[in-house]
Amino acid sequence: MDDTDNELNHRERATLHAVAQGGAEISCSCEPDLFIDGLACCDQATAHRLARIGLVAPAVAGRPGQRVPAVLTEAGRAALGLVAAA
Repeated sequence: MDDTDNELNHRERATLHAVAQGGAEISCSCEPDLFIDGLACCDQATAHRLARIGLVAPAVAGRPGQRVPAVLTEAGRAALGLVAAA
């Protein structure tokens, strides 16, 4: 998370929770779009930011423009407090 302070706003946290629940897809792009349960995320600026700062990512590689499953990265899981204690 290098272009942000360490605070996430409510919408960013809600988006991360939606991705964590499964059923999210992300387009393979330099500015990826996020889809939840088949519907476009209502705030693509938030989706772009979460991808840019490394909190959400494609689960698999895809062709440009292809939609693939979206997952939380380790940093995304940590931002939600989902990382198990060592």
